[in-house]
Amino acid sequence: QVQLVESGGGLVQTGGSLRLSCAASGRTFSSYAMGWFRQAPGKEREFVGAISRSGERTYYTDSVKGRFTISRDNAKNTVDLQMNSLKPEDTAVYYCAATPYVTTTMGLYRYWGQGTQVTVSS
Repeated sequence: QVQLVESGGGLVQTGGSLRLSCAASGRTFSSYAMGWFRQAPGKEREFVGAISRSGERTYYTDSVKGRFTISRDNAKNTVDLQMNSLKPEDTAVYYCAATPYVTTTMGLYRYWGQGTQVTVSS
């Protein structure tokens, strides 16, 4: 069992930056690949990015490549999402999630956080 808690969301202007953090409970954090997803109002939840268990591999959806960076610290049981050059279309609730093997497939993630709101004003 892994419990995930996101933090760091808020209101930012277009072009600004935010850093989201996801804290995981349990001793097996390094056994899980981690992903970030987001859900905008009236839209389906979508994949944002993922990081492998060791942190060596990362994957991003095209719309955030070059702007968002995922990192993890297995000693601290945290995974972060650094978001730069934010756009109004990045407005969404952002969720972190855990899965045994890194994947972009949402249905394969077993554990989810409660989400944190990110709002980008124009």
